Amino acid sequence: MPVLQFKGKSVVENYHHTVPHHILEFDQGLSCLDKGAKPSLDGNLIIEGDNLLALKALLPTHAGRIKCIYIDPPYNTGNEGWVYNDNLTQPQFKEWIGQTVGKEGEDATRHDKWCCMMYPRLQLLKELLRDDGAVFISLDDNEISHLRMMMDEVFGESNFVATIIWQKIYSPKSSAEFFSENHDYIVLYAKQRDEWRRKLLPRTKEQDERYSNPDNDPRGPWKPSGLDARNPYSKGRYPITCPSGRVIPGPPAGAYWRYSQQKLKELDQDHRIWWGADGNNVPAIKRFLSEVKQGIVPQTIWRYEEVGHTQDAKKEYVEILNAEEVFTTPKPVGLIKRIVQLSTESDDLVLDSFAGSGTTGHAVLQMNEQDGGDRRFVLVQIPYDTKENEKNKLNICQRITAERVKRVIQGYSRVTPKGEQKNVVGLKGAFSYSRLGASLFGEYRDMGPKPPVFAELAKYIFYTETSKEFDAHVINEKTGKIGEQKGTSYYLLYKRGENGGRPLDLEWLKSIEKTEKNRQLVVYCEKLWVHREDLTKYEAETGRKVRSMIIPFNLK
Repeated sequence: MPVLQFKGKSVVENYHHTVPHHILEFDQGLSCLDKGAKPSLDGNLIIEGDNLLALKALLPTHAGRIKCIYIDPPYNTGNEGWVYNDNLTQPQFKEWIGQTVGKEGEDATRHDKWCCMMYPRLQLLKELLRDDGAVFISLDDNEISHLRMMMDEVFGESNFVATIIWQKIYSPKSSAEFFSENHDYIVLYAKQRDEWRRKLLPRTKEQDERYSNPDNDPRGPWKPSGLDARNPYSKGRYPITCPSGRVIPGPPAGAYWRYSQQKLKELDQDHRIWWGADGNNVPAIKRFLSEVKQGIVPQTIWRYEEVGHTQDAKKEYVEILNAEEVFTTPKPVGLIKRIVQLSTESDDLVLDSFAGSGTTGHAVLQMNEQDGGDRRFVLVQIPYDTKENEKNKLNICQRITAERVKRVIQGYSRVTPKGEQKNVVGLKGAFSYSRLGASLFGEYRDMGPKPPVFAELAKYIFYTETSKEFDAHVINEKTGKIGEQKGTSYYLLYKRGENGGRPLDLEWLKSIEKTEKNRQLVVYCEKLWVHREDLTKYEAETGRKVRSMIIPFNLK
């Protein structure tokens, strides 16, 4: 398989492994919760911070849980003002850090920067996806070819599903130099294509109205479908005699009948052939509405009449936030709703790590209201996506992403084209707001000046040991048990503070004898106070195997 080469690739290919793990800190004031509820990772979540660090922070609790990912990364047009800020220390990256990515012809490494930004994020997104999940990525012609090659490497070319064309504008741009670009792409890859199942689109009223029942067939409405077929594999060109006695010598030139003479006779006896009101027409087969799929197979061209266009998106944004300035490329709610509709069940998790104006959260809430579902969203947005926003202290995540979702939940007032105030009823729901806190470890892989609390360290250890979702409800700080997996129990003997936690010694091992059923024990501890010979003797007497891990030195 051909692979994509770009400056810095040798570094970023495995960078996602070395990205430091950060703690997520909740902000009760910016959360939108029911009365008395506390912020948590269980429901809808908005994270303020760099999405690379946020995706890494989500791994212990969300790895393998996300059913649908939608991202709208920078298109790299040269007009977006996005800045490369990944904390890489290698010489080739130093001149990139904190610099706005330039235009074609002005910045010789603009595509390299984009690929370096995307590659580790794609790696982490893959880890967060369920085996039956899929990722949808919006782009235009600037980076579509590079994205396809990176996705083939990260997700596997066999997991490519489709490239969707979204008609984003409804009229040509007269200012276009060559062609008016009316579309964007949405690239779709599955985590494991053989496990991903797309859903059908709901049928419309207009489609159902194409069926009628002119002969009062008790099986209900139907529409006629021709018996002739243009292929060399059908059953021939025999003559057909109509009920009126008229003989049809054969199908039109170059065509064949779909069915054999015997099959046609059986269909007629079942009253599935329509000969016309006078029994003298070219025969047609009845296709009953009750027999068609209760939905429509999605196509790869999505028209603006179906899912909205860019002007719809800007109008939605302005009306909800009463904003004067808008994102240059917001996406319409209808577009994201279709993605959610095709790829999720009613209780699935949806992730958008380039959340922008919060359209994905809005779409999930609308889908839940529409079908009574309980889908949840995770939105990640950097506070300042451009130097101008940082200079103006325009925190995108707080003032736009979270504020939009909050208004959609609680309701808002908009101004109609006639200048009238109209109240829009809220969709209901809630979300927890969090920020990226300090790194879990210090600069030199120690506990740092502010050691983590027990639960944060526990979920990190459990995930790195098992690659499985961590359940905070099973923590038992009294015994130190943080979970179990496939016959192995995991323990953390740790106490935040100068005195440290209890040691791993024979007394502790004896204390868990009555409650611990598993034979394999993995124990993370700050102090190991059991001699190797005593531990060997304990294992022989009890039939257990104990793997001791000293923190912070043995932390992965």
